Amino acid sequence: MRRAEFDIKDENSIKEVLESCEYGTLSLINGEKPYCVALNFVYFKGSIYFHGSSEGKKIDTIKANSNGAFLVVNPYSIIPSHFFDTVAACPATQFFASVLIEGTLNFIENSDEKAKVLSALMEKLQKDGGYEEISYNKPMYTKMIDKVTVIELKPENISCKIKVGQNLNDEKRDKLFEKLGNRASRVDIKTIKEMRIYNN
Repeated sequence: MRRAEFDIKDENSIKEVLESCEYGTLSLINGEKPYCVALNFVYFKGSIYFHGSSEGKKIDTIKANSNGAFLVVNPYSIIPSHFFDTVAACPATQFFASVLIEGTLNFIENSDEKAKVLSALMEKLQKDGGYEEISYNKPMYTKMIDKVTVIELKPENISCKIKVGQNLNDEKRDKLFEKLGNRASRVDIKTIKEMRIYNN
């Protein structure tokens, strides 16, 4: 990563980004062309997991080439140029956190393991519960688990970038705190919190 101040190595920070994002983009190699698809996912036991149909372009592409990369982005505040008291457009930017995972994809065949992954995905996406716990030995789930495809992206490399003003001097950062606090949208409050964490 070119800007070392944005490069995050802390495992807890990486896990937090992965758990806070609902979907990401899976990048594959389809012959000689790139192919990307947006997917819901769950970070579970150190790997990224997806589920879906057993047929289609994504499945065919993975079977032909199991190398893949997965990118998630958690957007923070858009910073308009006038926050820096200038009419020049150059300072305009957006703060964000992102995680890029590169690795090898494989299909999960074990029914009990598929059920565990699907349970973890449900716990992430439906935190309020209200559903019968997923298990292969429950008749309501057996056929569904047999039909669904579960794919693991086993990480070989993980990189995390969190951009929340680490490159700014104290004067500009204090000005941003003031401007974001005055605007005070939900994402602005979240951004202020992240700025305080990563600018200590």
